[in-house]
Amino acid sequence: MSFELIPAIDLLAGRCVRLAQGRYDQATDYGDDPGALARRFLSAGVGRLHAVDLDGAKAGEPVNHEAIREIVTAAGEVPVQVGGGIRSIAIAEATLALGVERVIFGTAALREPELVREAARALPGQVAVGIDAKQGRVAVAGWLETSEIRAIDLARRFEDAGVAAIVHTDIARDGMQSGPNLEATLEIARAVSIPVIASGGVGSLAHVEAAAAAGRRGVAGVIVGRALYTGALDLGRALEAVSCS
Repeated sequence: MSFELIPAIDLLAGRCVRLAQGRYDQATDYGDDPGALARRFLSAGVGRLHAVDLDGAKAGEPVNHEAIREIVTAAGEVPVQVGGGIRSIAIAEATLALGVERVIFGTAALREPELVREAARALPGQVAVGIDAKQGRVAVAGWLETSEIRAIDLARRFEDAGVAAIVHTDIARDGMQSGPNLEATLEIARAVSIPVIASGGVGSLAHVEAAAAAGRRGVAGVIVGRALYTGALDLGRALEAVSCS
């Protein structure tokens, strides 16, 4: 699998936002047209988009259906992965029916791992696991609750489950542009055979280059959010850096 740079679109009440360290009271608004934002990213030549239903993560079921549909329509043949409120097979199937390529189970991965295993069997290649961590411990329910389970231990539980990928987010880094926690992501990548994608903290081209270098050691990709919105990172240059790594 080639290393992927994946732009993120986070949705709150139908609007495109970015949070700081997962805090809903620290949301920066970037407009009400997720389709246009998707097209902006696609024009640079990205191979995948990552969307998160922040309302859904709190509510326990997806909320921003129309916004997700707009992103998928804009993406065309480019695959879109979606997380936030995916907590049953029925919800996963309904989300995939919107044209989404794969769904990300987060809270359910911790609370109902057998459900995620069943979903992976029922929907081969279309189920990923989101592992969001605070100081190495898994956080769930829109990052509002932190468990005592280590991120790496949760990842190991899905080693033989057939999930397509693991998205590992260091919440302390998310939205801060201080650099992704590649050490923690690499630790997980070495512990499992599942492709592991790093998320949270990318703020510069140097961060992208470091992530791409980690790709040679097992990290499958990196998700980029705020830096693309603020202009701190030029997506075209970032994609070029990844392709040359």
